[in-house]
Amino acid sequence: MGQSAAWPWLLGTALLLSQCGLPDPDPKIASVKSEVELIVLGTTQDAGSPQIGCTRSCCAQLSPEEAARRMVVSLGLIDRSQGRKYMIEATPDLPAQLDALNKLDENKGGKLLDGLFLTHAHIGHYSGLMYLGKEAMDAQQMPVHVMPRMASFLSSNGPWEQLVERRNIRLEELEEGQWKELSEHLSIRSFLVPHRDEYSETVGFEISGPNKKVLFIPDIDKWEKWSKDIAQEIKAVDLAFVDATFFSGAELPNRDMSEIPHPSVRESMDRLSVLSEEDRRKVHFIHFNHTNPLLKTGSPELELVWEMGFQVAQNGSVHPI
Repeated sequence: MGQSAAWPWLLGTALLLSQCGLPDPDPKIASVKSEVELIVLGTTQDAGSPQIGCTRSCCAQLSPEEAARRMVVSLGLIDRSQGRKYMIEATPDLPAQLDALNKLDENKGGKLLDGLFLTHAHIGHYSGLMYLGKEAMDAQQMPVHVMPRMASFLSSNGPWEQLVERRNIRLEELEEGQWKELSEHLSIRSFLVPHRDEYSETVGFEISGPNKKVLFIPDIDKWEKWSKDIAQEIKAVDLAFVDATFFSGAELPNRDMSEIPHPSVRESMDRLSVLSEEDRRKVHFIHFNHTNPLLKTGSPELELVWEMGFQVAQNGSVHPI
């Protein structure tokens, strides 16, 4: 499809996402209409941005329009040929994110959603399940794909157990490393990563479409704690959305960073400097704390990431896979 054919669809996509509170897609990374697509539905850390109680300039000086466009990290998956769609993570912004996903889906007569995949039991990644209950959507056996500890946590702790008992959700246990076929053209597998696992294990996902493979690791402790080499994992896929909670430790001068040991963006760029330019372009940093300067348009830190050959995930961007 040539550029002239692509642009009308891109403009339509921009309008839909704008109406849903998500920003216009960047033409450099937005796709033309494809059979299977991944949509970035949110990019911020669990508590969002602006963050509750924050009086710093990173939150206090946000315009209402910019604040509305920032949503908690989530990905959407659409297989147009099979009329199926899924979301990874159930965030506090689930209603707006699901609305955005459905407005991009042409299968108007299909299901609202065919299932959810969750990485772990921290608030930004599962608390959106509350919208599936009686007080809101009152879903009927929505498939929620989780690891065994996460399944046990949801089924034995209120208020989540009520969703299971009322059959609002149906827990589907994942087996680490095993591919789960979602459609003829779309599969997903989970893999364990080191993180604070108070209530559940933590996983990342590898997504396989008909043309591309995608790595998604929104939360992980330092890369050196993982048994795998992140650089090698990136080489094996076509796109990688990886933890960028903090740009550097300087963002939280009054906190002990050892208690929140996410790899900083600086650390990740140093570790991934061994990659070729082509492989660096695969990397999309995501899951930004409200203090992260990568959220700020035109910041020196944002310019540095681009100069180093990496990407920064954008709400509303559409990637054919």
